[in-house]
Amino acid sequence: MRLVTRIGVAATLLVSQGTPPEPTATPSPTSTASSSKKSSKTAIPPELKNVPSLRVLPWDPRQASHVRIFVHCPPKANHALIGSTAFALKGSRWLYREVGLGLSDRGLAHRAVSISYSALPGFHGAHLKCVKVKMNQKTRIRRIRVLGRDAVPLYVRRFSIWQFFD
Repeated sequence: MRLVTRIGVAATLLVSQGTPPEPTATPSPTSTASSSKKSSKTAIPPELKNVPSLRVLPWDPRQASHVRIFVHCPPKANHALIGSTAFALKGSRWLYREVGLGLSDRGLAHRAVSISYSALPGFHGAHLKCVKVKMNQKTRIRRIRVLGRDAVPLYVRRFSIWQFFD
């Protein structure tokens, strides 16, 4: 497995070194002041602000290991739900488990989740729902509105004790 990864990294480096960087035009002083606020390294482009996205790393975890979940939802959403059959708890009668995430003002969140030891090896799906939750304080009735959805494949590998002695 390591050999395949090293070959992929080497191929990527060889391909990226073959093209020289193109010179860019010097911007005028007026455009620099207005675009410096919008072109931050962490800024999300306007056309992607309302597009929900989900990323699970690594995409091929082993049973009884952890994955990192990165979420981007529309700014109107205040909560995200990520569900999968790979997250089911041992001994639980429910096969599908949803994990909740609170979102920042920009719609970003991250969390670590455990892959269950009892999760079957093979492909599972991780499903994202971006929701806006409103609650009436007097009646305690919640109104939940789904603003976006996304899904990514998740491949669970068989548990190996040797992963801890590598």
